[in-house]
Amino acid sequence: MKLLIIEDNEDLLQNIQTYLKREGYICESAQSYSEAFDKVMSYTYDVVLIDIMIPGGSGLQVLRELKSVNPETGTIIISAKNALDDKVEGLELGADDYITKPFQLPELHARIKAINRRQQRDGREILNVNEIAINTKTMEVTVEGTPVDLTPKEYELLLYFSSNKNHVLSKQTIAEHLWGDYVDHLENLDFVYQHIKNLRKKLENAGANDYIKSVYGIGYKFKVH
Repeated sequence: MKLLIIEDNEDLLQNIQTYLKREGYICESAQSYSEAFDKVMSYTYDVVLIDIMIPGGSGLQVLRELKSVNPETGTIIISAKNALDDKVEGLELGADDYITKPFQLPELHARIKAINRRQQRDGREILNVNEIAINTKTMEVTVEGTPVDLTPKEYELLLYFSSNKNHVLSKQTIAEHLWGDYVDHLENLDFVYQHIKNLRKKLENAGANDYIKSVYGIGYKFKVH
């Protein structure tokens, strides 16, 4: 999962990032309204954590803009203890949950996982794509019962493909999902092809059909009937 953390408190931001990266998440951050606005307009995220009080503007306005372009994105409002009106407004704007400062990081993690299960996977822990079964809780993949040993990036790639069945995904979009905005500093996107090649080979070796199709000059499609 790729997260955006909108938080201007440097210590809290670093603590959240360190904890969630250790749990296997791709974490990006924004510490001001303008930076947050640019990122939610330029990239897609699975979950966005939004502190209401940020320099240069309101986190609620960021939430409003985010929901106008990517309404399916999971969102958690980070609010002060006495900010009841802000919490209510955030939920009315489409936030999935809120958490009040100070909070424990395991609680935040549990809320992120709950949103992912509820919104991204329709509450299902097992995601089935014909003969392929993806366990989103244990991160295990099987093909008609045969385990498929995937790297974390290959797993994320398969999950991304399966969540976007029959849609053309550009190399840039795939790269951003796997690596975040760090791709802006890379010379090329050859690593996308390599990850797809490895994923395709492992699935086929386990007995799966080849669903990953190249779309010339654009990217790839996970074609499922």
